[in-house]
Amino acid sequence: MMRSLTDSWELGGVHVPNRVMLAPLAGIGNWFVRLQAKRYGAGMAVSEMVSSFGIHHGNEKTCTEMLRIHPEERRVGTDGSGGVTSLQLFGQDPDVMRSAAASVARVGGVDIIDLNMGCPVPKVMKTGAGAAMLKDPDTAVAVATAAREGSGLPVTVKLRSGERKGDRSGLDLAHRLVAEAGVAAITFHPRSAQVHHKGVPDYDLARELVETLPAPVILTGGLQDVASIRSAFEYTGAEAVMLARGCLGNPWLFAQVLGLREEPPTRAEVLDELDWVMDRAVEHLGPDRGGRYLRKFYPWYVTTLGEGTALQQALQQTSTVEEARAVLAPLRDAAAAAA
Repeated sequence: MMRSLTDSWELGGVHVPNRVMLAPLAGIGNWFVRLQAKRYGAGMAVSEMVSSFGIHHGNEKTCTEMLRIHPEERRVGTDGSGGVTSLQLFGQDPDVMRSAAASVARVGGVDIIDLNMGCPVPKVMKTGAGAAMLKDPDTAVAVATAAREGSGLPVTVKLRSGERKGDRSGLDLAHRLVAEAGVAAITFHPRSAQVHHKGVPDYDLARELVETLPAPVILTGGLQDVASIRSAFEYTGAEAVMLARGCLGNPWLFAQVLGLREEPPTRAEVLDELDWVMDRAVEHLGPDRGGRYLRKFYPWYVTTLGEGTALQQALQQTSTVEEARAVLAPLRDAAAAAA
């Protein structure tokens, strides 16, 4: 049966309006990044990775900033149905995960809980969380079961192919998570934790998982442009695709993949979008923290603008949004004159 990325589908009983999603971007995927993806067509957006221990112990930053679900997130979507929100948790303790998942469900506005069992960062793995769970499948199954029972929400799990090159433990764990923990879907990144984001993803392995797993597989990894995204979706037979680094500074990628537009953004559009991001960062963190936080965002938009190191360096030296807007003013004037 032919499928299209624009087709709606059901994930654990949740209606998802299309098959293009925003991946959980650690340290990035806050409410306004998710909202941005949905504005450009993403059918579902996953939050940045949130510590189950932080929620369980009531850490103020975790509970007030990272668990924030903005009302506008519920009012966007290409078909008017609103975008689906998934909140990603990590942690290796089933009891703590049960508590955290219950707290997330009480917050409201979260449709799905995603569990990170693929993060390759050493400080996460050394706690036994992230990709370290590939080596401890019994605990992984217990954690996923606890999240599902604690929240009452559908649970998905993001996995790597294995810990090291040639390791296929991710496939084995995927089957156990579905069969024993009742996981609703697996998000599969067909690279090992060892290589992080380097090298070509093993889409043959992803296709094998799709063909053998009795649950939806969401594909992520290496999906940088329209052609590669559509090709990987068709080749693997995945239920959906999840965009990560390719959409940073380029949310138009969602619209292009969905066939809502073909042309790249104009310079004026990029500058307008960056202005929107700057406003949202201030709304999220206040003028001082927001101004500093935006330094991680500027490089992506500078690249999309086609500018070089001079603009990059100038923006990195700013500490407030006002200073950054002053740096960008000549580009905005030039874009307006060319319009």
